[in-house]
Amino acid sequence: MHRLRLARTTGSLFILMVILSNIPYILLIQTFGYDDILREPVDIVLTTFHAGGSRLILTWFGFGLSALLLIPASVLLQSVMNFPRYHRDSLHLAIATWMGALSGILQAIGLMRWVFVVPILANLYTQPDSSSTTREAVSVVYQAVHQYGGVMMGEHLGQTLLIGWTLSVGWAMRSSTLFKSWVAWWGLFTTPLLLLGQSELLATVIPHMPVLETTPIGFILWEVWLLIIGISLLRVPPKRLIAQPEAMFDLPRVNDQ
Repeated sequence: MHRLRLARTTGSLFILMVILSNIPYILLIQTFGYDDILREPVDIVLTTFHAGGSRLILTWFGFGLSALLLIPASVLLQSVMNFPRYHRDSLHLAIATWMGALSGILQAIGLMRWVFVVPILANLYTQPDSSSTTREAVSVVYQAVHQYGGVMMGEHLGQTLLIGWTLSVGWAMRSSTLFKSWVAWWGLFTTPLLLLGQSELLATVIPHMPVLETTPIGFILWEVWLLIIGISLLRVPPKRLIAQPEAMFDLPRVNDQ
C-alpha cells in the first residue's frame, strides 16, 4: 500500500474507532444508566437489563465490536510509524502492537458477556415463577461473571495492556516525524490517570482500598488523543512519509548508539 494512502487510512480508522465506540456508549447511558447502574444491587441491574430487550443487547454487541477496532488500528499505526524511523525500533513497536491487539480482544470479551451471558441470567431472574433460591443462584452467577469477565479480564487486563500500548506508542512518537511532540506527551499524560483508576477495581475485593476515580477523565483525554492521532495522519505532509535510505536499510551508526 502506498505510504500516503496507508497514513490516511490509519488516520481515518482512528477517528472512526472513536465515533463507533461512543455511539453505543452514549446509547447505554441513555437507555441503561451505564455505568452508574453497575453499582446498583443485582436485582435492579438484571430487571433493568431485561426491560431493555433486544435493542439493549444489540447496543452491547456494537460496543463489544467497537473494542476490536483497536486491533487493526494498532497494526496500521505500527506500519505507518515504521516507515520514517530506524529499523531498531521495529521490535519496540511490534510489542506495542501486540499489547494493543490483546487489549482489544480482552475488552471485547469482557463486553460480550452482556450479549451472551447476562440476557440468560436476566431472563431466569425475572421469570414470574422463579423461586427465591433460583434468583439467589442467578445473583451469585451474575456477580461471578461480572467480576471475572468484566472487572478482571476486560477492565484490569484489557486496560493494563491498553496503558502499555499507549506508553509504548507515545514514547515512540516523541522522535517520529509524523507527529508533533505535544501529541506524544498528551498520550503519555493519560496513562497515570488510567493506572490510578485501577484502584476502583481493587476496591471490589479490598473494601478499605482508597479509590481514585481518575479513569473517566483519563479515558476522555485518551479518546481525544486518538482523534488527534487520526487528524495528524490525515494532515501529515507527503514529504514526511518519504523514507530515507539509511532509515529503511542501514543498521544504526556507531554515533547513534
